Amino acid sequence: MPTIEVKDLSKTFRSRERTTAALIDVNLVIEQNEFITLVGPSGCGKSTLLKIIGGLIRPTQGSLTYDGHAVDRPQRSVGIVFQEPALLPWRSVLDNILLPAEILGLGMDESRKYALELIELTGLTGFEAHDPHELSGGMQQRVAICRSLISKPAVLLMDEPFAALDAMTREDLGLELLRIWDQDKKTVIFVTHSVPEAILLADRVVAMSARPGRIAKIIDINLPRPRTLDVEFVDGFRDYSVQVRSVIDQGQKRGTAKAAVS
Repeated sequence: MPTIEVKDLSKTFRSRERTTAALIDVNLVIEQNEFITLVGPSGCGKSTLLKIIGGLIRPTQGSLTYDGHAVDRPQRSVGIVFQEPALLPWRSVLDNILLPAEILGLGMDESRKYALELIELTGLTGFEAHDPHELSGGMQQRVAICRSLISKPAVLLMDEPFAALDAMTREDLGLELLRIWDQDKKTVIFVTHSVPEAILLADRVVAMSARPGRIAKIIDINLPRPRTLDVEFVDGFRDYSVQVRSVIDQGQKRGTAKAAVS
């Protein structure tokens, strides 16, 4: 499992009409098996940073390394879960989960066995032969998580995977994700707009400022694991929430002030 280092990283998008600075001077080191959450105002570059870490896009300046080795393309050791499940409608639950194993040429007998283990772990037993349209949104996202795990990645990147779900389903899947992570440790980088979700899940919360995105503060979350929703009612949780919201609010005010000046 790699140590991930983002150093002096900036990203600018250019078109004929305009130039947009998405990220500027981002520095971040993520250790093995850490659960990191990225939180900040809309448009601050959270998803852009996640895509750079995943090798999907390249930075304009700076570097990204895994254990000191430069990364400029997608890695087999990295799994990604996006906001939408993006399941293939003509494939069953099991076949959707097995798709990366087929593409990567993994042993199908072993992959099928592991897929069934993931299905049991995520509460999908009995739905192996169902098509995606027969599932609820929360169940579809469980399938997407299983699909991202089938290749046993060392790093799991999650771009607001629960954003489109109702509050109760979102909470359930957050706890499900923690249970999976507790059982099979890996490095997780999770983008969210929800401050409580960021704190509940993370070892460290990376709070970002308004665009162009910078890391405004990194907050260590020293709450006991395994965690349940009850942790949200302890004093320490509320203290962390105040810290994170304060950083985000200050960043938004600076961003508004810059926009007014320009």
